[in-house]
Amino acid sequence: MNFPERFSNLPAYAFPRLRALLDHHTPGGDVVHMTIGEPKHVFPAWVTDVVSKNAAGFNSYPPNEGTPELRKAFCDWVARRYDVTLDPETNVLPLNGSREGLYNVAMALCPEQKGGRQPVVLMPNPFYQVYMLAATSVGAEPVFVNATAASGHLPDYTGLSVDVLDRTVACYICSPANPQGAVADHTYWSDLIALAEKHDFQIFADECYSEIYRDVPPVGVMQAARDAGADPERVVAFHSLSKRSNLPGLRSGFVAGGPDSIARMRQLRMYTGAPLPLPLQAAATAVWADEAHVEENRALYREKYDLADRILGNVAGYKSPEAGFFLWLPVEDGEAAALSLWQATGVRVLPGAYLSQDDAAGVNPGKGYIRVALVAPKPDVERGLTAIRDHLYGVQ
Repeated sequence: MNFPERFSNLPAYAFPRLRALLDHHTPGGDVVHMTIGEPKHVFPAWVTDVVSKNAAGFNSYPPNEGTPELRKAFCDWVARRYDVTLDPETNVLPLNGSREGLYNVAMALCPEQKGGRQPVVLMPNPFYQVYMLAATSVGAEPVFVNATAASGHLPDYTGLSVDVLDRTVACYICSPANPQGAVADHTYWSDLIALAEKHDFQIFADECYSEIYRDVPPVGVMQAARDAGADPERVVAFHSLSKRSNLPGLRSGFVAGGPDSIARMRQLRMYTGAPLPLPLQAAATAVWADEAHVEENRALYREKYDLADRILGNVAGYKSPEAGFFLWLPVEDGEAAALSLWQATGVRVLPGAYLSQDDAAGVNPGKGYIRVALVAPKPDVERGLTAIRDHLYGVQ
């Protein structure tokens, strides 16, 4: 199968679809952007000082595997956050943002066949679209598992048939979940690890929202794998500074996993990766080492959680997120709601169907939702949520 055939059936990406839906209509008020998850809180002011101090590094090619200091910063952070010990030489690899790794992990680790048959890659539905593209790129069958209110907004992979599980080579899981804000607890992770051990597949854990939560830090897959005594190669975890530190433009992420997994990803990255420039690696090293700004950032999101609860608490079906910075709000039809809201108020939200695929019954589990990002300044968030409540729900 050549490239055009393999990718000919991919759905349009969410944001071009949103522009096609909204942009030829006039907004009904001052625009409030609540679609894309691009953090808008202030990042640490000293970051630019670190970049400036190390600016001479722009004159050198950066190392593909990252500086020793940066790899140590990753491992130190994992030790503080999860009480898990990693080797900076063999267990971590820097990424140019976590999306690079979430795509390349399939290229590096997914076999072409399993048991002589086409491999399967599992993913939640709704999902981050790079998961589907990664599976398609390696010739695997993407299997979408609905993450609905009935399943706690996390996919129940244990309910799949033995035939599908025996063909599975990997599963993607996002916790805290985008878009629903659900968190995988220790039991969920333990059950998933046991399933992966039984059917011999890897877990690709997208944990880039792990530092935005209310009170209790979400359990990480590395903690659960340690407690279960799992094969070190069983789990591969992805983290980023984009949400944690409001630095999406710095492009500092990392992947952690077993030595063989990391070695294979490192080898692929030698050919395909885009290493972070040395001044930015120096800045990232300092940012991964600092928690004060993360606590300040988390406090701002807590205020927005409280704001959402106050404004939307009487809306039928409203569920306050456990973590992350999205609301997953029930509506009759997400596209119709997004268009109506835009035309009447100027508030811009994302139809949930744009993040989902039709299931076996032809039902899109995101169709009856809109995703609302809480990243704008608090006054804008308040105005946007009030408009959503008044226009879409008509409750006080």
